[in-house]
Amino acid sequence: MAKKDDKTNVMRILAQAKIEYAAHSYGDGKTALSGAEVAAELGQDPACVFKTLVTVGRSGGHYVFMIPVLAELDLKKAASAAGEKSVEMIKQKDLLPLTGYVHGGCSPIGMKKPFPTFIDESCILYDYIYVSAGVRGLQFKINPDTLVEFVGAETVDLIAEKTE
Repeated sequence: MAKKDDKTNVMRILAQAKIEYAAHSYGDGKTALSGAEVAAELGQDPACVFKTLVTVGRSGGHYVFMIPVLAELDLKKAASAAGEKSVEMIKQKDLLPLTGYVHGGCSPIGMKKPFPTFIDESCILYDYIYVSAGVRGLQFKINPDTLVEFVGAETVDLIAEKTE
């Protein structure tokens, strides 16, 4: 299990940039938990715990989208935000070679190369949001405005409307 004193690359990057954050460990660090399970382990409202999703556009460009863990990414809204005709999720097997992160531990900070990043606008409703620290079993708490500025993200509406 990841311990608070084990610094991940994400945490080193944040510390080097003198960005305030707090690390929070959960689970055993080996098993990928659902977003709801991560939020419960952290004792947080799932609406302020964000997952990081990586997509590929029709042009072949890659994009990072961050949405609350219980939400579903609206691919049309995502494509529009990225200026693409369409986007689709990358295959799970392509995540590690492309980003340097495994499924369940993908962070918008410290990817092998920077990609255009979009965070759901709901993030601004919270003083802090929780984001993967780059490994399973570890999240970091950060001010959303600070994260948006640090990764050069845009805040946009990305969540699919629930249909009953």
